[in-house]
Amino acid sequence: MTKKDIQEKKILPRPSAEEAMEAVKTLLAYAGDDPLREGLLETPKRVIKSYDEFFGGYHEDPEEVLAKTFEQVEGYDEMVIVKGIRVESHCEHHMAPIIGVAHVGYIPDNRVVGISKLARIVDIFGKRLQTQETMTAQVADTINNVLKPKGVAVVIDAAHQCMTTRGIHKTETSTVTSRMLGAFKENASTRTEFMNLIDSNKD
Repeated sequence: MTKKDIQEKKILPRPSAEEAMEAVKTLLAYAGDDPLREGLLETPKRVIKSYDEFFGGYHEDPEEVLAKTFEQVEGYDEMVIVKGIRVESHCEHHMAPIIGVAHVGYIPDNRVVGISKLARIVDIFGKRLQTQETMTAQVADTINNVLKPKGVAVVIDAAHQCMTTRGIHKTETSTVTSRMLGAFKENASTRTEFMNLIDSNKD
Protein backbone atom coordinates (compact mmCIF):
# COMPACT_ATOMS: atom_id res chain seq x y z
CA MET A 1 0.00 0.00 0.00
CA THR A 2 1.49 3.32 -1.08
CA LYS A 3 1.27 6.63 0.75
CA LYS A 4 -1.41 7.72 -1.73
CA ASP A 5 -3.46 4.57 -1.03
CA ILE A 6 -3.34 5.32 2.70
CA GLN A 7 -4.46 8.91 2.16
CA GLU A 8 -7.36 7.81 -0.05
CA LYS A 9 -8.52 5.24 2.52
CA LYS A 10 -8.25 7.60 5.48
CA ILE A 11 -11.65 7.97 7.14
CA LEU A 12 -10.87 10.41 9.93
CA PRO A 13 -8.61 13.47 9.72
CA ARG A 14 -5.37 13.18 11.66
CA PRO A 15 -5.85 14.61 15.18
CA SER A 16 -3.71 17.53 16.30
CA ALA A 17 -0.81 17.00 18.69
CA GLU A 18 -2.90 18.58 21.45
CA GLU A 19 -5.77 16.16 20.84
CA ALA A 20 -3.37 13.21 20.82
CA MET A 21 -1.84 14.30 24.12
CA GLU A 22 -5.29 14.58 25.69
CA ALA A 23 -5.98 11.02 24.56
CA VAL A 24 -2.78 9.85 26.28
CA LYS A 25 -3.88 11.58 29.48
CA THR A 26 -7.17 9.69 29.29
CA LEU A 27 -5.34 6.38 28.94
CA LEU A 28 -3.10 7.19 31.88
CA ALA A 29 -6.18 7.85 33.99
CA TYR A 30 -7.77 4.64 32.69
CA ALA A 31 -4.67 2.73 33.79
CA GLY A 32 -5.31 4.04 37.30
CA ASP A 33 -2.70 6.76 37.60
CA ASP A 34 -2.84 10.54 37.89
CA PRO A 35 -1.85 12.28 34.62
CA LEU A 36 -1.10 15.43 36.61
CA ARG A 37 1.51 13.97 38.94
CA GLU A 38 5.06 15.16 38.38
CA GLY A 39 6.43 11.99 36.81
CA LEU A 40 3.67 11.88 34.18
CA LEU A 41 3.38 15.55 33.22
CA GLU A 42 5.65 15.19 30.18
CA THR A 43 4.51 11.66 29.30
CA PRO A 44 1.83 12.65 26.75
CA LYS A 45 4.36 14.73 24.81
CA ARG A 46 6.90 11.89 24.90
CA VAL A 47 4.30 9.34 23.80
CA ILE A 48 3.17 11.25 20.71
CA LYS A 49 6.81 11.91 19.79
CA SER A 50 7.46 8.17 20.00
CA TYR A 51 4.34 7.52 17.89
CA ASP A 52 5.79 9.71 15.15
CA GLU A 53 8.78 7.36 15.13
CA PHE A 54 6.91 4.08 15.65
CA PHE A 55 4.41 4.78 12.86
CA GLY A 56 6.42 6.96 10.50
CA GLY A 57 5.86 4.45 7.70
CA TYR A 58 2.46 5.96 6.97
CA HIS A 59 4.23 9.06 5.68
CA GLU A 60 6.63 7.30 3.30
CA ASP A 61 5.98 5.74 -0.09
CA PRO A 62 7.83 2.41 -0.49
CA GLU A 63 7.49 2.50 -4.27
CA GLU A 64 9.36 5.79 -4.41
CA VAL A 65 12.20 4.24 -2.41
CA LEU A 66 12.64 1.56 -5.08
CA ALA A 67 12.26 3.93 -8.03
CA LYS A 68 16.01 4.43 -8.66
CA THR A 69 17.56 1.32 -10.18
CA PHE A 70 20.78 0.37 -11.96
CA GLU A 71 21.13 -1.56 -15.22
CA GLN A 72 24.93 -1.69 -15.63
CA VAL A 73 25.60 -4.75 -13.48
CA GLU A 74 27.63 -6.85 -15.94
CA GLY A 75 24.67 -9.10 -16.64
CA TYR A 76 24.31 -10.21 -13.01
CA ASP A 77 21.24 -12.43 -12.78
CA GLU A 78 21.74 -14.46 -9.60
CA MET A 79 20.11 -13.95 -6.23
CA VAL A 80 20.53 -10.74 -4.29
CA ILE A 81 19.84 -11.36 -0.60
CA VAL A 82 19.86 -9.03 2.39
CA LYS A 83 19.42 -11.11 5.51
CA GLY A 84 19.08 -10.31 9.18
CA ILE A 85 17.23 -7.02 8.68
CA ARG A 86 15.91 -5.97 12.09
CA VAL A 87 12.12 -5.76 12.19
CA GLU A 88 10.45 -3.35 14.62
CA SER A 89 6.69 -3.18 14.22
CA HIS A 90 3.41 -3.16 16.15
CA CYS A 91 0.49 -5.53 15.76
CA GLU A 92 -2.83 -4.04 14.78
CA HIS A 93 -4.76 -6.07 17.37
CA HIS A 94 -3.09 -4.92 20.61
CA MET A 95 -0.58 -2.31 19.37
CA ALA A 96 2.09 -4.46 21.04
CA PRO A 97 5.64 -4.59 19.64
CA ILE A 98 6.73 -7.16 17.07
CA ILE A 99 10.51 -7.64 17.13
CA GLY A 100 12.47 -9.91 14.82
CA VAL A 101 14.43 -10.19 11.59
CA ALA A 102 13.56 -10.20 7.91
CA HIS A 103 15.40 -11.88 5.04
CA VAL A 104 14.73 -10.40 1.60
CA GLY A 105 15.91 -11.76 -1.73
CA TYR A 106 15.21 -11.27 -5.41
CA ILE A 107 16.56 -12.38 -8.77
CA PRO A 108 17.14 -9.34 -11.01
CA ASP A 109 15.85 -9.07 -14.55
CA ASN A 110 18.28 -6.46 -15.93
CA ARG A 111 17.67 -4.02 -13.07
CA VAL A 112 19.00 -3.96 -9.51
CA VAL A 113 18.33 -1.59 -6.63
CA GLY A 114 20.67 -0.36 -3.91
CA ILE A 115 20.72 -3.02 -1.19
CA SER A 116 19.98 -0.48 1.55
CA LYS A 117 16.64 0.16 -0.16
CA LEU A 118 15.52 -3.39 0.63
CA ALA A 119 16.06 -2.69 4.32
CA ARG A 120 14.22 0.63 3.93
CA ILE A 121 11.18 -1.19 2.52
CA VAL A 122 11.10 -3.45 5.58
CA ASP A 123 11.34 -0.39 7.85
CA ILE A 124 8.55 1.48 6.08
CA PHE A 125 6.06 -1.35 6.30
CA GLY A 126 7.27 -2.18 9.80
CA LYS A 127 6.36 1.30 10.97
CA ARG A 128 2.66 0.71 10.36
CA LEU A 129 0.00 -1.21 12.26
CA GLN A 130 -0.63 -4.63 10.70
CA THR A 131 -0.21 -8.36 11.07
CA GLN A 132 3.10 -10.06 10.31
CA GLU A 133 1.43 -11.92 7.46
CA THR A 134 0.36 -8.62 5.88
CA MET A 135 3.79 -7.08 6.28
CA THR A 136 5.48 -10.08 4.65
CA ALA A 137 3.15 -9.88 1.66
CA GLN A 138 3.52 -6.10 1.34
CA VAL A 139 7.32 -6.20 1.26
CA ALA A 140 7.38 -8.97 -1.36
CA ASP A 141 4.61 -7.52 -3.53
CA THR A 142 6.11 -4.03 -3.58
CA ILE A 143 9.52 -5.31 -4.69
CA ASN A 144 7.84 -7.48 -7.32
CA ASN A 145 5.62 -4.69 -8.65
CA VAL A 146 8.35 -2.05 -8.88
CA LEU A 147 11.46 -4.00 -9.89
CA LYS A 148 9.65 -6.71 -11.90
CA PRO A 149 12.37 -9.26 -11.12
CA LYS A 150 12.42 -12.95 -11.99
CA GLY A 151 11.48 -13.77 -8.42
CA VAL A 152 11.10 -12.39 -4.89
CA ALA A 153 11.45 -14.15 -1.53
CA VAL A 154 10.70 -12.69 1.89
CA VAL A 155 10.93 -14.49 5.24
CA ILE A 156 10.20 -12.80 8.58
CA ASP A 157 10.90 -14.41 11.96
CA ALA A 158 9.59 -12.35 14.87
CA ALA A 159 8.40 -12.45 18.46
CA HIS A 160 5.05 -10.87 19.28
CA GLN A 161 4.75 -9.20 22.66
CA CYS A 162 0.98 -9.70 22.50
CA MET A 163 1.91 -13.37 23.07
CA THR A 164 5.00 -13.01 25.24
CA THR A 165 4.00 -10.27 27.72
CA ARG A 166 0.22 -10.73 27.88
CA GLY A 167 -2.42 -13.36 27.18
CA ILE A 168 -0.82 -16.80 27.07
CA HIS A 169 2.67 -15.50 28.05
CA LYS A 170 4.61 -17.88 25.78
CA THR A 171 7.97 -16.15 26.02
CA GLU A 172 9.96 -18.58 23.86
CA THR A 173 7.74 -18.41 20.79
CA SER A 174 8.38 -16.75 17.47
CA THR A 175 6.32 -16.55 14.31
CA VAL A 176 7.75 -17.27 10.86
CA THR A 177 6.04 -16.05 7.70
CA SER A 178 7.15 -16.24 4.08
CA ARG A 179 6.11 -15.12 0.63
CA MET A 180 7.65 -16.56 -2.51
CA LEU A 181 6.98 -15.12 -5.95
CA GLY A 182 8.14 -15.97 -9.44
CA ALA A 183 11.15 -18.30 -9.61
CA PHE A 184 11.16 -18.82 -5.84
CA LYS A 185 7.60 -20.11 -5.94
CA GLU A 186 7.86 -22.08 -9.17
CA ASN A 187 11.28 -23.70 -8.70
CA ALA A 188 11.87 -25.81 -5.59
CA SER A 189 15.66 -25.80 -6.01
CA THR A 190 15.73 -21.99 -6.20
CA ARG A 191 13.61 -21.78 -3.08
CA THR A 192 15.84 -24.30 -1.29
CA GLU A 193 18.98 -22.36 -2.24
CA PHE A 194 17.47 -19.19 -0.78
CA MET A 195 16.50 -20.92 2.46
CA ASN A 196 19.97 -22.47 2.78
CA LEU A 197 21.65 -19.10 2.23
CA ILE A 198 19.61 -17.29 4.86
CA ASP A 199 20.24 -20.13 7.32
CA SER A 200 24.02 -20.11 6.76
CA ASN A 201 26.33 -18.82 9.50
CA LYS A 202 23.63 -19.14 12.15
CA ASP A 203 24.85 -20.01 15.63
